[in-house]
Amino acid sequence: MDANQQTRANPFSMDEQCRNCPALCETRTQVVHGYGDVGADFLFVGERPSRAADESGVPLVARDSAAESGTEVDTGADADTDAAASTNTADDLRRILERLALCDATSPADQPELENVYLTTLTRCRHPERPPTAEEIDTCEPYLNAEIRMINPEILVPIGDRALSVLGTDYTTTPADELVLPDAHATTIRGRGFELVPMEAPRDQSAAQTQTWIEHFVDLMASDYRQTKGRQKR
Repeated sequence: MDANQQTRANPFSMDEQCRNCPALCETRTQVVHGYGDVGADFLFVGERPSRAADESGVPLVARDSAAESGTEVDTGADADTDAAASTNTADDLRRILERLALCDATSPADQPELENVYLTTLTRCRHPERPPTAEEIDTCEPYLNAEIRMINPEILVPIGDRALSVLGTDYTTTPADELVLPDAHATTIRGRGFELVPMEAPRDQSAAQTQTWIEHFVDLMASDYRQTKGRQKR
């Protein structure tokens, strides 16, 4: 983490009282902005805060206190009505980051120690009964754009179809009909200033898909992925 960074949670001090989406303001516990290393090369983007993220303020890897173990990942599926399918998915993403040495395995669940990784979502507030509307995603877009601009990552990791569609449309010239999962899972898509490495939602991945994605990302990390921006390795 950057030596001058004071906190991993909402490090850019974005509006925590945002009321731009009235319907979501009525259902959220809190506004969930990004979390992680502001100097990160790798920026992971889900669709919306999960139930656990809504409780803890940590996107994508927060564990659900309502479940015996684990929680959903922020992909837009309504896991409040599908608790069995959501069990352990946040743990799955966290374990992926741990296997890549991007998250300290001994760090607390509600304060994961991430290095060279930033986690965020397309929308910042949760509705428990539905995914976000296109209008809500558009309304939240300035938050995501600001994070991408300030972090200036090398690699964007869209998690799930919605994040892939938004990031692929905004940051690549790839035709929309090619931006689909699972076909794009564990591939590298050349973008404008960034490369995208899409990920199927962990809750939907098979063990083989998880292993394939990890191996692809390990190869990418071992490559000179910074060369397009001329940044020096850490």
